[in-house]
Amino acid sequence: MTASYLTDLECPRCGTRYDADRPQNLCACGSPLLVRYDLAAARAALDPAAIATRAADLWRYSELLPVRDAAHITTLGEGWTPLLPAARYGARIGVPRLLVKDEGLVPTGSFKARGAAVGVSRASELGVRHVAMPTNGNAGAAWAVYAARAGLRATIAMPKAAPAITRKECAVAGAELHLVDGLIGDAGRLVAGLIGDGVFDVSTLKEPYRLEGKKTMGYEIAEQLGWRVPDVILYPTGGGVGLIGIHKALAELRELGWIGDKQPRLVAVQSSGCAPIVAAFAAGARRAEPWPDAHTVAFGITVPAPLGDELILDALYATGGTAISVDDTDLLADLRVFGADEGLWLCPEGAACLTAARTLRAAGWLGEHEEVVVLNTGTGLKYPDSVDA
Repeated sequence: MTASYLTDLECPRCGTRYDADRPQNLCACGSPLLVRYDLAAARAALDPAAIATRAADLWRYSELLPVRDAAHITTLGEGWTPLLPAARYGARIGVPRLLVKDEGLVPTGSFKARGAAVGVSRASELGVRHVAMPTNGNAGAAWAVYAARAGLRATIAMPKAAPAITRKECAVAGAELHLVDGLIGDAGRLVAGLIGDGVFDVSTLKEPYRLEGKKTMGYEIAEQLGWRVPDVILYPTGGGVGLIGIHKALAELRELGWIGDKQPRLVAVQSSGCAPIVAAFAAGARRAEPWPDAHTVAFGITVPAPLGDELILDALYATGGTAISVDDTDLLADLRVFGADEGLWLCPEGAACLTAARTLRAAGWLGEHEEVVVLNTGTGLKYPDSVDA
């Protein structure tokens, strides 16, 4: 591991800079903070050929991650998930160059392990010893597991309706678990009452380092395609950290000169039962309004009021992307069809992206010859009730 080119933290809304070497939450203006690096120095010292010789995990990009001292890295082998062609299902829906980035193979079974690995590692390096967060399930499970690995305490609050396996993961990892009647916002209010006296808030985008772990999906997509980008990337969007992270990663790679100027069109995929970003995008708005009575089988994207709404919408507008909602019945049907065609059990959130791709192709928004990447953010094995047998 070589030293990080981390410099400081920046507010994307007001431009205020913050010291990266002390624990930080939101900017004083209320915006999430973004991690910044000395990319000019990184460009002079690093190249893709050096990356290619490294271990197949997300820490291969260590210079562009925020952990300064490798002794603080907490890892279970996360990252470098396969980018799988799905030609049979792609031909079925008219997108023969369809690819699936399968995050179901990372530790804890979801892409949340990326954010937890980097977030916990940096928290440990900054002297944090107790983290707390609300979750829809998978993020809490991942942070509980990585906190245990790092020797940190974890307090997790999640809705009772979250996938049962995620609460068991928290229990196995020794986390303090609170179950609430309601949605993730209700869990967030519970956590807010616990913050202080040595307990650090690592809620979605309320600390800047989870996003840095998620952005490595963007690095990997570019590297796995030979340091180029696809035409379109579809992402299941609740809190939207992964979509924001991929957009940030590709901007960093362009500044490094490792990819060209082409930007893939980013697509935020939501459920028709919880679609605040879709509504805001349709209105051309810069902020999203809270979604009333949110519900969907794709539980991970049941986020009625995402804190990162500005950043999600900015990414869509900047790339010429779009936002689309899909019905639960359709995504569950596509989950089954895709499984029979390709032999992979997607999570409901990933299946929502299939339905979105099919719908956008039928509408002509996706072209027949475009290369399209769908993010499957977790293994279907964590959602046994998504399929009847």
